[in-house]
Amino acid sequence: MSDGVEITRKWRPPLALIVVAVLLAVMAIPTAVIVWVGAVDLTAGGLSPNEILALCMALLLTLGIAYVLSRTITKPINALIARTDAIARGGQSAIQPLDAYGTREIATLSQSFLDLATRMIDRTDYIRSFAAHVSHELKSPLTAIRGAAELMRDDGNAMTPAERQRFLDNILADTERLDLLLQRLRELAQAELPTSAGQTTLTDLTAALAERFPALTLTAVSDGETRVPLQHDAGVVALVHLAENAAQHGATHLTLTLHRSEGATMLDVADNGSGVSPGNRGKIFQPFFSTRREAGGTGMGLEIARAALRSHGSDITLEPSHTGACFRITMRKP
Repeated sequence: MSDGVEITRKWRPPLALIVVAVLLAVMAIPTAVIVWVGAVDLTAGGLSPNEILALCMALLLTLGIAYVLSRTITKPINALIARTDAIARGGQSAIQPLDAYGTREIATLSQSFLDLATRMIDRTDYIRSFAAHVSHELKSPLTAIRGAAELMRDDGNAMTPAERQRFLDNILADTERLDLLLQRLRELAQAELPTSAGQTTLTDLTAALAERFPALTLTAVSDGETRVPLQHDAGVVALVHLAENAAQHGATHLTLTLHRSEGATMLDVADNGSGVSPGNRGKIFQPFFSTRREAGGTGMGLEIARAALRSHGSDITLEPSHTGACFRITMRKP
């Protein structure tokens, strides 16, 4: 793990001191001129009461401006610093708006900071939950392999050839599942890496799917717009996993519909498979959730698809459908 960047520790003047010093320096120039003129003009008898009053009023006005700048700039900045420390200690519960922002720029900065803090905490929670799921998924086959190996070591001589072969088959099956899980984890890590922005076309995406899934009948429909504001590789990764899920659930036909709505570009991917049961609709995007676990399903396909899309500012949702399953990919504006 790389060390964080640390700012060189040395004395730096606070912003409030700089503001007051600048204002006093600005005021000091005309004050010095007035005092100098009054001092050299001996016939005037020094500064008049009106001049002294004017100087006092200028001083009060300068201090008033300094107070306003302190309230609108330095105080909100100090509050944001304190909120940063509170979030570092308290996490999600400390993400609260400031009492006052002072200026538009500080309000924008504060909003950006709170959004960043929210994303970082959500990411931390996701990693914690994902690590727990990974540990559980890896533990089951490892436990089975260990148990079979111990039985073969301790009771190997008493086993029949059929029993020995059954244990060996179980070990190989669990090993293949571990290898598949690790492959999916590598695909997920690769999908989450942000890549350069780009565009593709509905024709290119359909051609890539047809090459990977020759048994699926593909239909591409658009409302006149064929450009897809999504990097080609990310789109292929997402669609491949959607098509794979559809084929595994008995689908023979896949329809890709590209359309625009409320300024966003959307790609609907619908199949004629067995669909998603009402009880599973809220679970399908959970890591490692699979209805095909006995058949070797890892439950990571949709997670990989969503990660690839979100790394490019897009997202995926499950839409209502009368037959099969329908997923909607919503993409940012090109």
